[in-house]
Amino acid sequence: MRRARAGGRGSVFTPSDFLDVAGRAAVDQALSRLVDGGKLRRLARGLYDFPKMHPKLGPLSPAPDDVAEALARETGSVVQIAGARAANALGLSTQVPAKSTYLTDGPSKRVVFGKRVVDLRHASRKHLIAPGSPAGTVVQALRHLGVVRATDVARVAARRLSASDKKMLANSALQAPAWMRPTLVFIAQDASGMVDG
Repeated sequence: MRRARAGGRGSVFTPSDFLDVAGRAAVDQALSRLVDGGKLRRLARGLYDFPKMHPKLGPLSPAPDDVAEALARETGSVVQIAGARAANALGLSTQVPAKSTYLTDGPSKRVVFGKRVVDLRHASRKHLIAPGSPAGTVVQALRHLGVVRATDVARVAARRLSASDKKMLANSALQAPAWMRPTLVFIAQDASGMVDG
Protein backbone atom coordinates (compact mmCIF):
# COMPACT_ATOMS: atom_id res chain seq x y z
CA MET A 1 0.00 0.00 0.00
CA ARG A 2 2.95 2.30 0.69
CA ARG A 3 4.07 1.89 -2.93
CA ALA A 4 0.55 2.63 -4.24
CA ARG A 5 0.29 5.71 -2.03
CA ALA A 6 3.70 6.92 -3.24
CA GLY A 7 2.28 7.06 -6.79
CA GLY A 8 -0.56 9.22 -5.51
CA ARG A 9 -4.29 9.03 -6.06
CA GLY A 10 -5.08 8.08 -9.63
CA SER A 11 -2.00 5.87 -10.07
CA VAL A 12 -2.51 2.66 -12.06
CA PHE A 13 -0.40 -0.48 -11.76
CA THR A 14 -0.14 -4.19 -12.45
CA PRO A 15 1.29 -6.92 -10.22
CA SER A 16 4.60 -6.74 -12.10
CA ASP A 17 5.15 -3.24 -10.63
CA PHE A 18 5.64 -4.94 -7.23
CA LEU A 19 7.79 -7.94 -8.18
CA ASP A 20 10.88 -6.28 -6.71
CA VAL A 21 9.12 -6.45 -3.30
CA ALA A 22 7.82 -10.06 -3.31
CA GLY A 23 7.04 -13.03 -5.55
CA ARG A 24 4.05 -13.04 -7.89
CA ALA A 25 1.80 -15.18 -5.67
CA ALA A 26 2.41 -12.97 -2.62
CA VAL A 27 1.84 -9.80 -4.68
CA ASP A 28 -1.43 -11.18 -6.11
CA GLN A 29 -2.60 -12.09 -2.60
CA ALA A 30 -1.70 -8.68 -1.17
CA LEU A 31 -3.45 -6.84 -4.02
CA SER A 32 -6.57 -8.99 -3.56
CA ARG A 33 -6.65 -8.19 0.16
CA LEU A 34 -6.28 -4.45 -0.55
CA VAL A 35 -9.13 -4.62 -3.09
CA ASP A 36 -11.33 -6.55 -0.63
CA GLY A 37 -10.51 -3.95 2.02
CA GLY A 38 -11.58 -1.13 -0.29
CA LYS A 39 -8.13 0.47 -0.40
CA LEU A 40 -7.43 -0.33 -4.06
CA ARG A 41 -9.73 -0.96 -7.02
CA ARG A 42 -9.47 -3.75 -9.57
CA LEU A 43 -10.05 -2.22 -13.01
CA ALA A 44 -9.64 -5.46 -14.95
CA ARG A 45 -7.83 -8.74 -14.48
CA GLY A 46 -4.29 -7.89 -13.37
CA LEU A 47 -4.89 -4.11 -13.47
CA TYR A 48 -5.44 -1.96 -10.37
CA ASP A 49 -5.63 1.65 -9.33
CA PHE A 50 -5.49 3.82 -6.22
CA PRO A 51 -8.51 5.86 -7.28
CA LYS A 52 -8.91 9.60 -7.03
CA MET A 53 -11.96 10.36 -4.92
CA HIS A 54 -14.60 12.99 -5.60
CA PRO A 55 -16.64 14.18 -2.59
CA LYS A 56 -19.96 13.60 -4.39
CA LEU A 57 -19.17 11.18 -7.22
CA GLY A 58 -16.92 8.82 -5.28
CA PRO A 59 -14.05 7.03 -7.07
CA LEU A 60 -13.15 8.58 -10.43
CA SER A 61 -12.02 6.73 -13.55
CA PRO A 62 -8.26 6.66 -14.08
CA ALA A 63 -6.66 8.61 -16.93
CA PRO A 64 -6.45 6.45 -20.08
CA ASP A 65 -2.76 7.39 -20.49
CA ASP A 66 -2.02 5.97 -17.02
CA VAL A 67 -3.81 2.72 -17.89
CA ALA A 68 -1.91 2.39 -21.17
CA GLU A 69 1.43 3.12 -19.50
CA ALA A 70 0.80 0.52 -16.77
CA LEU A 71 -0.02 -2.11 -19.41
CA ALA A 72 3.11 -1.17 -21.36
CA ARG A 73 5.33 -1.42 -18.25
CA GLU A 74 4.02 -4.93 -17.65
CA THR A 75 5.24 -6.14 -21.04
CA GLY A 76 8.28 -3.86 -21.29
CA SER A 77 6.82 -2.18 -24.36
CA VAL A 78 6.24 1.39 -25.50
CA VAL A 79 2.91 3.10 -26.18
CA GLN A 80 1.92 6.11 -28.22
CA ILE A 81 -1.49 7.79 -28.28
CA ALA A 82 -3.01 7.57 -31.74
CA GLY A 83 -6.01 8.55 -33.82
CA ALA A 84 -8.58 11.06 -32.61
CA ARG A 85 -6.99 11.05 -29.16
CA ALA A 86 -3.70 12.39 -30.58
CA ALA A 87 -5.52 15.15 -32.48
CA ASN A 88 -7.46 16.03 -29.32
CA ALA A 89 -4.25 16.13 -27.22
CA LEU A 90 -2.88 18.82 -29.57
CA GLY A 91 -6.13 20.80 -29.48
CA LEU A 92 -6.84 20.04 -33.15
CA SER A 93 -10.12 18.33 -32.38
CA THR A 94 -12.76 18.91 -29.73
CA GLN A 95 -13.91 15.32 -30.09
CA VAL A 96 -13.12 13.38 -26.90
CA PRO A 97 -13.33 9.75 -27.99
CA ALA A 98 -14.83 7.22 -25.54
CA LYS A 99 -12.24 4.77 -26.84
CA SER A 100 -8.62 5.77 -26.29
CA THR A 101 -6.42 4.11 -28.90
CA TYR A 102 -2.68 3.57 -28.46
CA LEU A 103 -0.10 1.97 -30.71
CA THR A 104 2.38 -0.35 -29.04
CA ASP A 105 5.28 -2.62 -29.94
CA GLY A 106 3.90 -5.04 -27.33
CA PRO A 107 0.83 -7.27 -27.53
CA SER A 108 -2.59 -5.90 -28.45
CA LYS A 109 -4.91 -5.58 -25.47
CA ARG A 110 -8.27 -3.98 -24.76
CA VAL A 111 -9.38 -2.91 -21.29
CA VAL A 112 -12.94 -1.78 -20.57
CA PHE A 113 -13.76 -0.02 -17.31
CA GLY A 114 -17.13 1.66 -16.95
CA LYS A 115 -17.87 3.44 -20.21
CA ARG A 116 -14.18 3.92 -21.06
CA VAL A 117 -12.15 1.71 -23.38
CA VAL A 118 -8.36 1.66 -23.62
CA ASP A 119 -7.29 -0.11 -26.77
CA LEU A 120 -3.63 -1.03 -27.30
CA ARG A 121 -2.92 -2.08 -30.88
CA HIS A 122 0.27 -3.82 -31.84
CA ALA A 123 2.03 -1.81 -34.54
CA SER A 124 5.22 -2.26 -36.48
CA ARG A 125 8.22 -0.04 -35.68
CA LYS A 126 7.57 2.10 -38.78
CA HIS A 127 4.24 3.19 -37.27
CA LEU A 128 5.83 3.99 -33.91
CA ILE A 129 7.80 7.13 -34.62
CA ALA A 130 9.16 8.79 -31.44
CA PRO A 131 6.77 6.80 -29.20
CA GLY A 132 5.70 8.27 -25.89
CA SER A 133 6.85 11.78 -26.80
CA PRO A 134 5.11 14.98 -27.92
CA ALA A 135 6.84 14.50 -31.30
CA GLY A 136 5.19 11.07 -31.59
CA THR A 137 1.80 12.61 -30.76
CA VAL A 138 2.27 15.10 -33.63
CA VAL A 139 3.02 12.25 -36.05
CA GLN A 140 -0.10 10.35 -34.93
CA ALA A 141 -2.31 13.46 -35.14
CA LEU A 142 -1.00 14.09 -38.66
CA ARG A 143 -1.65 10.45 -39.60
CA HIS A 144 -5.22 10.74 -38.26
CA LEU A 145 -6.09 14.12 -39.81
CA GLY A 146 -4.33 13.50 -43.13
CA VAL A 147 -2.75 15.73 -45.74
CA VAL A 148 -5.85 17.98 -45.86
CA ARG A 149 -5.15 19.28 -42.33
CA ALA A 150 -1.35 19.07 -42.43
CA THR A 151 -1.03 22.88 -42.27
CA ASP A 152 -3.15 22.98 -39.08
CA VAL A 153 -0.97 20.29 -37.50
CA ALA A 154 2.20 22.17 -38.52
CA ARG A 155 0.94 25.46 -37.07
CA VAL A 156 0.03 23.95 -33.69
CA ALA A 157 3.09 21.70 -33.46
CA ALA A 158 5.51 24.51 -34.35
CA ARG A 159 4.20 26.49 -31.37
CA ARG A 160 3.92 23.61 -28.90
CA LEU A 161 7.01 21.48 -29.46
CA SER A 162 10.24 22.19 -27.62
CA ALA A 163 13.52 22.48 -29.51
CA SER A 164 14.44 18.92 -28.47
CA ASP A 165 11.06 17.56 -29.68
CA LYS A 166 11.58 19.34 -33.02
CA LYS A 167 15.02 17.76 -33.25
CA MET A 168 13.46 14.35 -32.55
CA LEU A 169 10.98 14.99 -35.39
CA ALA A 170 13.82 15.91 -37.76
CA ASN A 171 15.68 12.71 -36.87
CA SER A 172 12.51 10.62 -37.32
CA ALA A 173 11.16 12.19 -40.52
CA LEU A 174 12.71 9.53 -42.80
CA GLN A 175 10.73 6.82 -40.98
CA ALA A 176 7.44 8.58 -41.81
CA PRO A 177 5.38 8.04 -44.95
CA ALA A 178 6.50 10.21 -47.88
CA TRP A 179 3.42 12.48 -47.74
CA MET A 180 4.19 13.38 -44.10
CA ARG A 181 7.87 14.21 -44.48
CA PRO A 182 7.58 17.81 -45.77
CA THR A 183 5.28 18.73 -42.86
CA LEU A 184 7.55 17.09 -40.29
CA VAL A 185 10.63 18.80 -41.72
CA PHE A 186 8.76 22.13 -41.74
CA ILE A 187 7.85 21.70 -38.04
CA ALA A 188 11.36 20.52 -37.17
CA GLN A 189 12.96 23.65 -38.60
CA ASP A 190 12.29 26.76 -36.60
CA ALA A 191 8.84 26.76 -38.18
CA SER A 192 7.14 28.97 -35.59
CA GLY A 193 8.52 32.15 -37.11
CA MET A 194 7.64 31.10 -40.65
CA VAL A 195 4.08 30.13 -39.72
CA ASP A 196 3.38 33.27 -37.68
CA GLY A 197 5.04 35.52 -40.25
